[in-house]
Amino acid sequence: MVTIISGTNRTGSNTLKVAKYYQKILSGKGVETNLFSLEDLPDNLIKNDLYGKRSEAFQPIQDMVTQTSKFLFIIPEYNGSFPGVLKTFIDACNFPESFYDKKACLVGLSSGKYGNIRGIDHFGGICSYLHLHVMPLRIHIPNIRKEINDEGDFFSEDTLKFSHEQMDKFISF
Repeated sequence: MVTIISGTNRTGSNTLKVAKYYQKILSGKGVETNLFSLEDLPDNLIKNDLYGKRSEAFQPIQDMVTQTSKFLFIIPEYNGSFPGVLKTFIDACNFPESFYDKKACLVGLSSGKYGNIRGIDHFGGICSYLHLHVMPLRIHIPNIRKEINDEGDFFSEDTLKFSHEQMDKFISF
C-alpha cells in the first residue's frame, strides 16, 4: 500500500493541495493510494498516544501506517525545517514496525525560494534512523503560491517535468 502524508495540520494548506495533486498523478499512472492529512490526527495525540500509549482514535491511523509499504511525504517549511506535528506523528507510531525497511519519497515546499531544502534534509536524517529507505530524487518546490493554480494543479513546465519524473521513479522504487 502507498500512503501520501500531508505533513502539516494547518487547515487549508498548500501542502494538502500538493498531496492531492500527487495522488491524482499516481492514480493516473495506475497506482492506488491513501491520503492522510495530519489535520486528521486526534486532538489529544500528545496526551494519549506517546510513550507507549495508544488511544482508540489513533489505532486506525497506526493500522494504516503498519500496512503501508511506501510513503510519500509532502513537507512544508516551518521555521527553517519541517512541522513539529510531523515529528510528533512519527513519534506516536509504533517503533520499529511502522517504518523499518519501508520506502519513502520526499517533497519539500515553501512560500520562500528554497523549497524546504533544510527541512527535507532534517527529515531525511530521521528517516535514516528509522531505517526508512528514502528515494534519492527529492523535489523542492519554492514559491508554492506561484506554482499551483486554483484547481490544485502545477502549471510551471519545470515543476510538471520533475514531479512526473519523481512519480515514475517512485512507482518503480
